[in-house]
Amino acid sequence: MAYKMNFFHSFQAEILKALEALVKKGVLPESLEVEKITTEPPRDPTHGDVATNAALILAKAAQKNPRELALLIAEELKSISFVEDVSVAGPGFINLRLSPDFWHQQLITLLAKKEEYGSSTLGLGEKINLEYVSANPTGPIHAGHGRVAVVADVLANLLEKVGYRVLREYYVNDAGGQAEKLAKSTYLRYKEALGEKIEVIPEGYYPGDYLKEVGEALAMRDGSKWLSLPEESWIDPFREFAVNAMMTKIREALSLMGITHEVFTSETELHQSGAIDTAVKTLKERDLVYEGILEPPKGKVIEDWEPRLQLLFRSTQFGDDVDRALQKSNGSWTYFAGDIAYHYDKFRRGYAQMINVWGADHAGTVKRITSAVKAITEGKGHLDVIICQMVNFMEGGKPFKMSKRAGTFIEVRDVIDKVGKDPYRFMMISRKSDAHLDFDFQKVLEQTKDNPIFYIQYAHARCHSVMRIAQDVFPEWDKTPPHSLDLLTNEDELHLLKLLAGWPRQVEIAALAREPHRLCYFLYEIAQQFHMLWNKGKENALLRFILPQNRDLTRARLAMIQGVAYVIASGLYVFGVTPVEEMRE
Repeated sequence: MAYKMNFFHSFQAEILKALEALVKKGVLPESLEVEKITTEPPRDPTHGDVATNAALILAKAAQKNPRELALLIAEELKSISFVEDVSVAGPGFINLRLSPDFWHQQLITLLAKKEEYGSSTLGLGEKINLEYVSANPTGPIHAGHGRVAVVADVLANLLEKVGYRVLREYYVNDAGGQAEKLAKSTYLRYKEALGEKIEVIPEGYYPGDYLKEVGEALAMRDGSKWLSLPEESWIDPFREFAVNAMMTKIREALSLMGITHEVFTSETELHQSGAIDTAVKTLKERDLVYEGILEPPKGKVIEDWEPRLQLLFRSTQFGDDVDRALQKSNGSWTYFAGDIAYHYDKFRRGYAQMINVWGADHAGTVKRITSAVKAITEGKGHLDVIICQMVNFMEGGKPFKMSKRAGTFIEVRDVIDKVGKDPYRFMMISRKSDAHLDFDFQKVLEQTKDNPIFYIQYAHARCHSVMRIAQDVFPEWDKTPPHSLDLLTNEDELHLLKLLAGWPRQVEIAALAREPHRLCYFLYEIAQQFHMLWNKGKENALLRFILPQNRDLTRARLAMIQGVAYVIASGLYVFGVTPVEEMRE
């Protein structure tokens, strides 16, 4: 049979053929429900290479004991190419053990695909709108926000690798209270630039020094034009100027991280376009909006709270805890109303599948926005929200403190200047996004196996070092296709080949789970196996990668090493990290 890069799909197809054969023999009934049948690695690697739960899923329909049915299915599977052994374990799991030739064939496929190994058409070209960063443009991106940016950017690369079409989008929150505070903070710095002394910056304003240059730029451009004018005259132009200045800084920080968005959507423009009115009108037409009185917030005491009639969205009909307000007491739209309109706009642009990657401070809004997407798209749109927890920055175990409002935060530029873009990106995705991340500058720069980015890059560089040395010993080794892979019979070598062959499956799992951190762990495991083989070669001359007296075995091992380099490079490209070919010991 022809094997796909994710060979588990191929074995799934073979298992379905075996089930069809049993239907023809009358062992199984027709019209089987096979959707829940899985084909995956056994939990215990000693049991084999491929396991299926087919017998457990179909036993009831077949009116047979699961183990009895498993034995019948196993008999059908024995004729599959490259299958050395079929066994039944436990209550009815079927395990297949594959021959060394199978792993050799997978290596040939890997060598042909090179860094594209692991790419697939799983997504079938489906469009996904991926919104990320979207930090309030009230200051430069702090290094903690960078986790959201990098996780989402790597996820975009990962989804594209498996065949989705991803649009990277940034929502600019340039309307509302935060932008107004930014304008007022900028006005203080503007007056300061014109010679007025600023004694105290009011609580809630942005005191960071980064606004001094914005105020100075305004003073240089407009002179004292705004000093004698009332707030309503300068608030809008100051907001626009400050937001543009901050977005310039944000774009610079994104560029330092290697991140580019195709679309920037302005909240202010969304308000001005009438998109919110359109969205609310649509909800009204579906009887999903009503006038009502909300109960006071639970667990909070708000002194000026009083019950009042409000325009509410029936979000509880779609899984939310309470219905949500769409209008403020002054008649303006709530932020939530704007959010509904924004996601409706995405849907109308052709993006039924949406992913938002947010910081932990937005976790409380997930239910309301996912319920709103269900409602406004009539169930045709789907929104996934990925939450990224905080990053704890440390230097030798001592914490740094960050506060955007206090102006003492660490900028992305500060971190990248210290550790480099690639280590920064890798570390930001090295743990599951909903877990807190400790980022210790000293550890990120360590050249030890405890530093995963170094350990993985070192494996890649070692592969290329071996191949450069081999070029001197066997100048023609890389110019002819490998014909001696059957010499790779050592148990550790076969284990490495199995890991490499598992890369396409790991890529698909990580993409479907929206969890790129899984690939960090997998690449580390490959690097660990490779380094272990390297060290064994130092102890035992027969296990070295280059054997001048054995050209064929050398070529086979070099092919394996080239495969390691391709898989590591494949993963690092997904991470937005450049694979290195040379490193200092």
